[in-house]
Parts: sequence; C-alpha cells; structure tokens
Amino acid sequence: MLTSLKNPWVKQLRKLHQAKYRRSQQQFLLEGTHLVQEAIATHYSLAAVCATQHWQDRHPELWRQLQTNADLQMLVSPEVLGAMATTSTPDGVIAVACQQAYPPGTQTAPKLGIALETLQDPGNLGTVIRTAAAVGSDGLWLSEGSVDLTHPKVLRASAGQWFRVPKQMTPDLYLQLSAWKDMGCQVLATAAEGALPYWDMDLKLPTVLVLGNEGAGLSSEVIAAASQVISIPMHRTVESLNVGVAAAVILFEALRQRQSRH
Repeated sequence: MLTSLKNPWVKQLRKLHQAKYRRSQQQFLLEGTHLVQEAIATHYSLAAVCATQHWQDRHPELWRQLQTNADLQMLVSPEVLGAMATTSTPDGVIAVACQQAYPPGTQTAPKLGIALETLQDPGNLGTVIRTAAAVGSDGLWLSEGSVDLTHPKVLRASAGQWFRVPKQMTPDLYLQLSAWKDMGCQVLATAAEGALPYWDMDLKLPTVLVLGNEGAGLSSEVIAAASQVISIPMHRTVESLNVGVAAAVILFEALRQRQSRH
C-alpha cells in the first residue's frame, strides 16, 4: 500500500490538476466511483487506478473490472488519495485516463450539433455535455480559448456523460460553421434578442446550435457565420439565461420536434 505523500507517483498525479500538464501528458483524472464506472461502461482507456482499502472492500466487483481495464492498480492510504484528489472529500477512488482521439465527424454536417465559443465555466460545459447526451447530439465543438475539456469540474458536471458525447476543440470556429452552412446545415446563433424565437425554427433539419461566452455572448464574426440568429423569449425583467439552461431549452425543443414527426 502506498502511504507516502512524497512518493513521485503522488506528485505526478497532482500535476494533472493543471491543464498544461494534462495536455503535455495526454492524461487526466477521473475522481469518484461514478466516473470510473462510466469509463469502464464505455470501454475508455485507463492508465492507472488508485483506491483505498475501504473503497475496494465496498466495490469488489468494480475493483475486479479495474484489474482488467486499467494498466496499473494501486492500493493507497486515504491520506495519499486525498493528496491526489482535486475535491475535498474524495470517495476512495481515482483513475488516470488517457486522452483519446474522440472527435465528432467534420466531413458531413451534424444532425444535431453544438458549438461553443470561448466558454469559460467548467460547470456550464459539463452541463451542456450532459444535455447533449440526453438529446442524442452527434457532436460538440469548443472554440480555442475555452475551458479545458478534461477539467475535473467539467467531468463531474457531466455526470458521467462526458464519455458518451463526441467532442473536440476547433481551431477556427468561423471556418467550421461556414463549412457546415455550405453543406446545407442550418447554423443557429443565440443572442439575447434575435430575429426569431427558437420555437419558430424547423429544428428537424440538420442543425448546429451556437452558444457564446457567459459574459460577452457570441463574437460578431461567429454571428456573421450563422444562418439565423435566434433568441429565447423571456420576461422583460430577465436579461439572459445561464448558457447551460439556454442550451437545454433549445435542444429539448429540437428533440420534441424530431420525435413528434414519428
């Protein structure tokens, strides 16, 4: 059992708290039983898993699965696990996952895609990913300058759905949106005040929904790449919605329209 907080392995995992090390090592942390279960369920590659004896005793079957699915298994003391974790009360298990090429398709227009410009809040991104899974989105794209896709709070906020949504960073969102529009996909940019309420759009068509930064919204360049600017009508005293809520409102209308045609 690993008990020393000075062990190089502990220091290595702590480095993965930072985005620059996650990028350079091409690895990230999965904290907690639920995320580890989802990784196994989706056959996601795990480089290592660290667990306390208490956790292993409570989850014998999952520990057996991890012995097959993770390259390295390590028993650690609760103090060591706490030093590795980003949360204040870890539940007893942390895995090291390998970053995989898991991009959505870019050569054909998405049926229901989501594009996010300079999104900063990891909780919001995790919520959008969770919603994307719930509506059956076939891809999510994130512009440069956005929060890291493997941020621990993104993973937690996705409630395990992170593994089920194809997603990638895109170096030039304007060019990507323009290419989809040329393929016949409608690109819908969201704004506080748009030409059309979102429910007036035919969301059964191939669609990419574009949402912007929490404070600034979408850039003028990205809005120019859109087929249509849409808004969510709301009470006059409310200026805007949280980006995760806005995404859910529009995406579930798309799901409603698509299910109603059957």
